[in-house]
Amino acid sequence: MFDLTLGEKLALLHQAQPAVPRLGLAAFHTGCEALHGVAWLGPATVFPQAVGLGASWDRDLLREVGAAVGTEVRAFHHDTDADASLNVWAPVVNLLRDPRWGRNEEGYSEDPFATAQLAIAYCTGLRGEHPSVWRTTPVLKHFLAYNVETLRDRADIAVPERVLHEYELPAFLGPLRAGVVAGVMPGYNLVNGVPNHMHPLLALLRSAAPDVVVCSDAYAPSNLRAQFATAAEGHAAALLAGVDSYTDNGPDGGPTVAAFTEALDRGLITLADVDAAVGRLLAMRARTGEFSSSTNPYAGTRREVIACAEHGRLAARAAREGIVLLKNSPDALPLPPPGRVAVIGHLGDRVLRDWYSGSLPYAITVADGLRARLGADRVTATDGLDRVRLTLPGSSGSLGGAVLAHQDWGTSVQCPVPVHTFRATTGYLTADEAGVLSLDAPTPDGWEVRELWELHPVEGGFTLRSNALGRFVTATLTASAEHLSDAARFAVEPVSSGIETAVAAARDADRVVVVLGNDPHINGRETVDRDGLSLPPAQEALLRAVCAANPAVVLVLVSSYPYAIDWAQDHVPAILWTSHAGQELGSAVAGALLGDFSPAGRLPQTWYRGDTALPEPTDYDVIGSGWTYQYFRGEPLYPFGHGLSYTTFAYGPLSVDGLVARVTVTNTGDRAGDEVVQLYVTPHAWPVPSPARRLAGFERISLAPGESATVVLDVPEAALAYWSGDGFVTPPGSYTFTAGPSACTLELTGPVLTSVDPPSPAGG
Repeated sequence: MFDLTLGEKLALLHQAQPAVPRLGLAAFHTGCEALHGVAWLGPATVFPQAVGLGASWDRDLLREVGAAVGTEVRAFHHDTDADASLNVWAPVVNLLRDPRWGRNEEGYSEDPFATAQLAIAYCTGLRGEHPSVWRTTPVLKHFLAYNVETLRDRADIAVPERVLHEYELPAFLGPLRAGVVAGVMPGYNLVNGVPNHMHPLLALLRSAAPDVVVCSDAYAPSNLRAQFATAAEGHAAALLAGVDSYTDNGPDGGPTVAAFTEALDRGLITLADVDAAVGRLLAMRARTGEFSSSTNPYAGTRREVIACAEHGRLAARAAREGIVLLKNSPDALPLPPPGRVAVIGHLGDRVLRDWYSGSLPYAITVADGLRARLGADRVTATDGLDRVRLTLPGSSGSLGGAVLAHQDWGTSVQCPVPVHTFRATTGYLTADEAGVLSLDAPTPDGWEVRELWELHPVEGGFTLRSNALGRFVTATLTASAEHLSDAARFAVEPVSSGIETAVAAARDADRVVVVLGNDPHINGRETVDRDGLSLPPAQEALLRAVCAANPAVVLVLVSSYPYAIDWAQDHVPAILWTSHAGQELGSAVAGALLGDFSPAGRLPQTWYRGDTALPEPTDYDVIGSGWTYQYFRGEPLYPFGHGLSYTTFAYGPLSVDGLVARVTVTNTGDRAGDEVVQLYVTPHAWPVPSPARRLAGFERISLAPGESATVVLDVPEAALAYWSGDGFVTPPGSYTFTAGPSACTLELTGPVLTSVDPPSPAGG
């Protein structure tokens, strides 16, 4: 396509591809973050986290969200000063096997079929409808079996062959075979002893999509030095395995060019290997219309579409569709009108973003949503946090004497002591890179979250240690001490009790909405895994105290992952869950609480009980160790696919003709609602361990009161197959189909398919 010199070719292998003016080739870089909106480029529409989009079980919604995100990427690219690449690093198709995974918020589902279907829909929107010009070029993340943040660049995940082919690979191969994916990014970890950036299974991706580009994760090429003596050897191994683009050393491509120059000189790679990678990279760029003189339907996209009203309405719909009603006792929800409502909890009057969110163009909190509907005089809000002062005894240095809202966030795998935040009216207590303290951070944020503090008891009080910097605060109010002996002794002086304030508000209200959950930057995020499933003890204590004061409580969990809320399930009348759902979070939650619509989100992963003994995070034997709804042997708190409604649905009949299932569903209630129809299959004659059930189809439908619909579901043959070592096999025998609203609530047991003709091997 271009008559490039060797040096120019090697430079194109780096993420930051320089311009080649003599050929009219512009500068380019791989990677624009677009997981649930355009990230890191300024205000843009913020849709619900990926796990919240997964809770919608709505392919059409995912396609529309993908189209909106892709359109905003185009606008940033064409009509702003932002350096927005049309190569987008989204979606994440890693499966939500372990709810303790720090990046749980980034995936769609624990099920490979559901994940693949939703990823196809999102990528279809990102790719666009034009037959030859792509709106953006999506990259799937992170190949392969990437589900642990702890020592992630060294974690060696042992994955049995059946688990690889039946569980892990379909989420990648489905979107690739659908033709809506331009690239794949390997994960940092090793699989079966081999780093993913040089894994032989990368070749399998190109059997599904020959021109797929493989983009390295950030700094992963340098990580290969742990396996090789030189950068040249590591880069060569990755290139030969199939990695095309090297995200390393920031914008400086010099070390990458040097490594490949040495690799060529030593005969570790050939010019043909370089040409193949460069050809795939240029072909990906060509898909966006960059080199074409013909009409580009997306070239005229302008900045007015960024965070536009239409996309705001879509964000509101997405936030509504992802809300899951976990529990609803009689007369609990919808909230009866009118009355005094107390909104209690640290997330009641806040909307949070995550590491891969864009900047919120506006934010509607739960309290805001209720105020807009009920009137400000009927809604009170308190965060339930203690107010304290941090003082240095015998000194006037007390952080200006500021009264601080104090929150204990609990522990994580990476930090076995609790981390804390302190917020003044001016902002959060933070430290700059030099360790100088200030009270002006708007929220915990950033790659290094410098708003997190550890309190270490010592004689005479506490020492204050910056969790991000790893240094103690001295008497000069700088986080500069490496050793405990040099740290200042602080006193935490109580000013007011958050629980007492919350209890007073609850007693003064007719109804109470307690809004709890995580901050996506704390104790569960990229590089940080959770160490359990429980709510932080401070949040659990607040919930129990409020329930004792006023039993008319609705618990709203706003979180990136499941919690083991056994006590709440037994004692709280109604429970809703939503992901951090972006700018329209509060309007959606208020609408659900007040009955504007019937919640119809369904859980995209199993919620386990508090006493469930989960396997070790690095145990990836889904079949043998009992991960996910397919193989879990216990009773979950809430099963995969669970979600209640304000109306009722009846199922029947269910028929299966070949690999086409038909199930009729009727709204038997007195109000309109959506139902997520789920079809499962159970094999009975496999000669290997088989799942209790496996998702074989799903569809979200809307029904008016009394209305019926027959849902037609095409059953993929893979749902009936197991991996034999040479390929997929669907043996003759019996297969029971069931349909219902969750994996454990199956309204219909359908016909038993007693044979499959012919027994058929299928490709990997």
